[in-house]
Amino acid sequence: MLTFASVIYYRYVMEQRIVISENLQTDIAIAISECEHDRLFVLVDETTERECWQRIKQYMCLRKAQLITIGATDTHKDIESLAQVWKALGDNGATRHSCLVNLGGGMVTDLGGFAASSFKRGIDFINIPTTLLAMVDASVGGKTGINFNGLKNEVGAFSDAKFVIINTQFLQTLDAENIRSGYAEMLKHGLISEGKMWAELVNFPLSKLPDTQLLTTLQRMVAESIAVKEHIVAADPRERGLRKALNLGHTFGHAFESWAMKHDKPILHGYAVAFGLVCELYLSVVKMGFPTDRIRQMVSFIKEHYGTIGITCDDYDELIALMTHDKKNTADTINFTLLGNIGDIRINQTASEDEIKEALDFLREG
Repeated sequence: MLTFASVIYYRYVMEQRIVISENLQTDIAIAISECEHDRLFVLVDETTERECWQRIKQYMCLRKAQLITIGATDTHKDIESLAQVWKALGDNGATRHSCLVNLGGGMVTDLGGFAASSFKRGIDFINIPTTLLAMVDASVGGKTGINFNGLKNEVGAFSDAKFVIINTQFLQTLDAENIRSGYAEMLKHGLISEGKMWAELVNFPLSKLPDTQLLTTLQRMVAESIAVKEHIVAADPRERGLRKALNLGHTFGHAFESWAMKHDKPILHGYAVAFGLVCELYLSVVKMGFPTDRIRQMVSFIKEHYGTIGITCDDYDELIALMTHDKKNTADTINFTLLGNIGDIRINQTASEDEIKEALDFLREG
């Protein structure tokens, strides 16, 4: 059993510095000045070029930056886009002393981080996440990569950004679905942390975002959520123990994402995680004694804000097959992170096919 509050904290000296930014222009300038660079590049996708780059491109520290634009959405988190970034860097004179700023959601920070960490065997990069999901999850913790062969994040590497700059002003560019997508990862952080944080999350007026006044409260909640992930990553940077807590909801969630991609019904990552949380909390109730009143609260919150996923019992075998490809597995065993209670983390748990199908039934009918 692992308990978040009682785990011994071994300080891992990460290169990554996380800045909860009150002055975006100043903080970007400082980050760039502290990264050795002969040339500066900014990676965006088509959406963040239009919605986010326009907000900051006039900053003096970015005026000489060369822009690289890739296609938007997770369908472009692939080897073709990765090669496009490598080629743009090479064609525009990037050296091992250049720096790449990744401005965008998790797709951009994942792919851009992998491109930077592999180009010339590694150049400095800075993440400026522009979605809630990227702020609390994708841009923090050193995981980079791309989707490959129909599977989520199949190819990648651990590589820390030099800086991650968090400013919730970018959330004003998001629709409600993308805000909810990121919020699902915050719910996960609350579940693996402590009851007070989780209670605030399930009582927050999520449907009112991106209300400007609420963004101030959210910035504080985002900082707390990031702190949960930082603490865990610092204790276990290479996912050999405690870091597996961050996989809560993701064994089912990644299968839902891959299934949706294969059937041309793509869903946002956070929606898949939200549905995965329902399934894995069901297994937690059945196998670990997780409190039924708390799963009822979670199911009610998720149904209200995320709806349902259109799977049927005919999809169960395919979903289980997709779970077997998850990177957390060993041999033929499907691994789950479950909970005995809020903050009571049980890593390396397994479930039978019948139990997995029961969890899928609960998701559809519960």
